[in-house]
Amino acid sequence: MQLETIPRVVYGSTSFVSVGGTHSSSPIIVEALSKTYKVTDREGGFGAAVKSFFKRTFKEVHAVQQVSFQIGQGEVVGFLGPNGAGKTTTLKMLSGLLYPTSGSARVLGYTPWERQPGYLRSMTLVMGQRNRLAWDVPAADSFLLNKAIYRISDADYAQTYRELDELLELGPISRKPVRNLSLGERMKCELAASLLHRPKVLFLDEPTIGLDVSAQTRIRAFLKEYNRRTGATIILTSHYMADVVALCERVIIIHHGRLKYDGALSDLSRRIAPYKIIAVHLGGCDDCALDAYGTVLPGEDESGRKRIQAPADQAPAITARLLAEQPVQDLTIEDPPIEDVIERAFNE
Repeated sequence: MQLETIPRVVYGSTSFVSVGGTHSSSPIIVEALSKTYKVTDREGGFGAAVKSFFKRTFKEVHAVQQVSFQIGQGEVVGFLGPNGAGKTTTLKMLSGLLYPTSGSARVLGYTPWERQPGYLRSMTLVMGQRNRLAWDVPAADSFLLNKAIYRISDADYAQTYRELDELLELGPISRKPVRNLSLGERMKCELAASLLHRPKVLFLDEPTIGLDVSAQTRIRAFLKEYNRRTGATIILTSHYMADVVALCERVIIIHHGRLKYDGALSDLSRRIAPYKIIAVHLGGCDDCALDAYGTVLPGEDESGRKRIQAPADQAPAITARLLAEQPVQDLTIEDPPIEDVIERAFNE
């Protein structure tokens, strides 16, 4: 699939004013960004280890290759791909942790890897598998440390903390040592610590990884409300498709370091999986043949209904036939699961 040009969706009404830099209506502009690593290459075993001590061989790993996209003000964009696709490498370049091999990027008018103070005060990177909080002291102490690092005034800190406390319910947990917090509680504190300086751009790398369903739901609700209130631009990577469905109208798919799709999530479903799932329960006729109406999927759904996969453009006609010809007691028409759509996109 080719890179698409789609209308950029703008959320919220907060206007962005970068500190020490200027930017257009697209806070994030990436052009032909690439990152190549040079790594040692040898076989396993003692003999190979001794040989490599005297003569090493190297190979190039193209983690990111010629990736280009723009993200508009206030957008929440899902950045998707299988493990090793280049998602985290891209976020690290955009947050200034890595230098690219080639290409360019502008975030809020800054070149990220120049690490200018104004840029560092305007963005944040949250990695679900990394801990930014001091392990043996209460999270509140880490909050105060960030207050000093970002030079946040007492008034601004108090106001921001009140807002974050309202959304995340920090009071009961911020006074406990971080090591005593549950994973969900720690993730709340991680988010709060990363947002105290009111960043205009958020890079979120697996923010709900390892959390239970309830904690995932609360984090999603918080991010959605934070975006609504502040108009912050968000790039989100996640292997939980519920995160993507709940927060993102647009997705960017990267695979083997190359951009494969950039467009609306709904358009991806129509293009990759142009079919519908018809779930039907037939009263007193469990043995009725359904294969005349489409591909009958194995098993049943959680409600005990049989499922028929049918082309999307034929679903209304097939549904009408079912209602006319079979003793239908219950029937629903559903889109294919987003997990299936994304997996098919990766495979293609």
